[in-house]
Amino acid sequence: MAHLNSTLAPVPAPAAPTRLRGAGAPVTTHHRELEIVIPVYNESAGVERSVRRLHRFLTSDCPFSWRIVIADNASTDETLALAVALSRELPDVEALHVSAKGRGRALRAAWSAADADVLCYMDVDLSTDLAALLPLVAALVSGHSDIAIGTRLHPAARVRRSAKREFISRSYNHLLRLLLRARFSDAQCGFKAIRADVARRLLPAVRDEEWFFDTELLVLAQRRGLRIHEVPVDWVEDADSRVHITGTALADLRGVARLLAASPVARFIAVGVLSTIAYAGLYVILRSGMGAGAANALALAATAIGNTAANRRLTFGVRGRVGLGRHLALGTIVFAITLGLTDGALALLNRIAGHPPRWLEVAALVLASACATATRYVALAGWVFAAERRAAAPSADRVIPSG
Repeated sequence: MAHLNSTLAPVPAPAAPTRLRGAGAPVTTHHRELEIVIPVYNESAGVERSVRRLHRFLTSDCPFSWRIVIADNASTDETLALAVALSRELPDVEALHVSAKGRGRALRAAWSAADADVLCYMDVDLSTDLAALLPLVAALVSGHSDIAIGTRLHPAARVRRSAKREFISRSYNHLLRLLLRARFSDAQCGFKAIRADVARRLLPAVRDEEWFFDTELLVLAQRRGLRIHEVPVDWVEDADSRVHITGTALADLRGVARLLAASPVARFIAVGVLSTIAYAGLYVILRSGMGAGAANALALAATAIGNTAANRRLTFGVRGRVGLGRHLALGTIVFAITLGLTDGALALLNRIAGHPPRWLEVAALVLASACATATRYVALAGWVFAAERRAAAPSADRVIPSG
């Protein structure tokens, strides 16, 4: 095996993402079915060994046409020079330089410039057994799925890592299921693939440029109803991992909070808060000229129409006139349920306090309306807009590699 470290010449760092290909390696320009990106940052100790190992595997065992891209993101050691030297020696290997640090930034740059049908990435340590690559990619080449991910949390996966890393990984993925309703099992495994046409649609919506890039990509894919294919993998922890667990975990939590704020539940709550404020204001205005029951019914009816329309568009993403009549009819039934709850609250208040002051009436109605919010969401999601949600329902499927 040739080793490059002792013969390297300095490589000037371009300012923009730039593909660098040495002149010594045979170059084929035909369209590739598969492009594998290895994002690297200060990985001079292991990048040559890993790229050679991957190159041997692909040459002997991969039935698809392929290219390896070593995506350096602002390394300060000899990583970029090593990547360029490898591209000079090995066919179908390119180096990509990105002038700013960030794994997500490197993947975005590589995937945005790729011309292959399927785009894959794997961590430079190759902790994941390469035998899982073909099951990962096959589902995308065939058009069966949109994204494929390796998972270390499937019962069929075989994993060797520290108890600390195991606990953090399982806790993080449980948090994603709890807060973001994730249906994929392992967001952090550095072994993923995506169809190029899907990447072009998703990448503009992904904001993170660091380690949260993967999670955000998967959450957005699930919210858009894309099919996520899961492959259980054999995985061995790299003792020389460059991941700073504490800093990465905090950044991931900030990303989770950002996605949670943009979730349908968060939008429903925002619509509900604004509707409740409008409802209370209308009640106060109407109450000065009519009884409590009539004022409540009119204020609730007016805000219920706006609430249903806003949730139709913002929470459940339904636009146009398709299904509008059915939505309004079913929304009327939801309104009747809420009216019953608020009228009941007024009746109970009058029974307890006799002739309560106006502010106490408003407080009771707001409280009753807040209690009805959960019922309203269940009714809207599971009944009024159920057909639309089923049509856009995401799926995740799993396959166990043979052997």
